[in-house]
Amino acid sequence: MTHVRLTQKIPPGFSLDVDFPLVPGVNALFGPAASGKSLVLDSIAGFTAPAAGRVMLDDVILFDAEARVNVPPRRRRCGYIGGRDALFPHMTLRQNLMFAAAGFARLERHKRVAEMLEHFQLTDVLEAQPRALTPEQKLRGAMARALAAEPKLLLVDQGGAGYGVDESLLQAIRAVFAGPILLVTGDLNLCYAAAAELLVLEAGRLLQRGPARQVIETPDSVAVARLFGIPNLFDVEIAALDPGRGSSRLQSEHFALTGPYVPGHFRGDRVWLAVRAEDLRVHSGDLEPQINYVAADLLRASHRTRSVHLEFSNGITAEIPRCEFDRQKDNKTWQVEFPPESLRVL
Repeated sequence: MTHVRLTQKIPPGFSLDVDFPLVPGVNALFGPAASGKSLVLDSIAGFTAPAAGRVMLDDVILFDAEARVNVPPRRRRCGYIGGRDALFPHMTLRQNLMFAAAGFARLERHKRVAEMLEHFQLTDVLEAQPRALTPEQKLRGAMARALAAEPKLLLVDQGGAGYGVDESLLQAIRAVFAGPILLVTGDLNLCYAAAAELLVLEAGRLLQRGPARQVIETPDSVAVARLFGIPNLFDVEIAALDPGRGSSRLQSEHFALTGPYVPGHFRGDRVWLAVRAEDLRVHSGDLEPQINYVAADLLRASHRTRSVHLEFSNGITAEIPRCEFDRQKDNKTWQVEFPPESLRVL
C-alpha cells in the first residue's frame, strides 16, 4: 500500500492537511497556485519534514512524525522531476543516467541506461550536455534518469519543471514503469486524458478525489466546479420533485428549469446548479420557446480559436462553435437552452 497523510504549517499562515492513497498509474494533483501541491511532493520526497503525519510506500514507512521516522531522500526510492535544471549541467546525458544507475552492477547499469536512452528516443544525443538539448529532450532525459534508478514512486511537478508533460510522454513512462506516478499539473485536459486518479487541492485541503474522468464530469461542490472553470453556477430552489418521472423543477431568481430528480432533498431546499458553457445551446428569440429555453440579452461575444464565448444577462455563459455563431450572429433576440441532462445539482 502507498499512502500519504500530511499536516504542515509552513510557510506561516498556510496549513496543509491531506490524506490519500496512491493508485497504480497516474495520480494527478490539480489545484490553483499556492494550494500546496509542490509541498506535498517535497514532503513525500523527503525535502521537507511535515509537522505531523505518515508517508508509506509499498508498506514501508518513509516518514512518521509520531514514531520519529524520517528516511533520507536518497533512500526513499522516489524519482523526482521538479525543476528546469533536473540534469547535471557538467555531465553528458549518458553520464547523467549512469550516475542515477550507480547502485546496479556494471553490466546491469549499462543495460538499463541503454534501454532508457532508446525508449525515450535519446540515443542521438547521449553524449550531449544539457545545454545543447531542446526542452523536450531535457524533459525526456530527466525522466530517463529518474527511471534508470528504478524508483518505486515517480513524482513530477509540471508547474516547477516548466516543461510540457503530455499524454504521449506519460504513456512512454507507463510502458517502462509500473509504479504510481504523482503528477502536479494545472492541465485539466491532461488529467482527463491520462490520469487514473484525480486529487483536487485548494488552500491545503483535498476538496475531492476519485477516478479522474468521474471527478471532472461530476464535481461535488461549488468550489471544485469553480476550479474546473465552470462559469454557470446558480443558487436555486427546488420548487418541485417528481420521483415517478425522475425530474425536478429548479427555480432561480431569474428563470426556472426542469432538471433530473434530486435524491436526498426536499421541495424548498436551496442547492447550487452547475452547467458547463459548452453544454448550452443558443437560439433566436423568434423561435417558439421549448423546455428549458431562457430568454436572455447578449452582452458580449468573444472569439476564440475554434469557438465563440457568449456572455448573456443573468450570469449565463455559453461556448458555441464559430460556425454556429456566424449563422446566428444577426439575431435580434436570444434564447439559451439548458438541456436537462447537462444540469448538475451540487
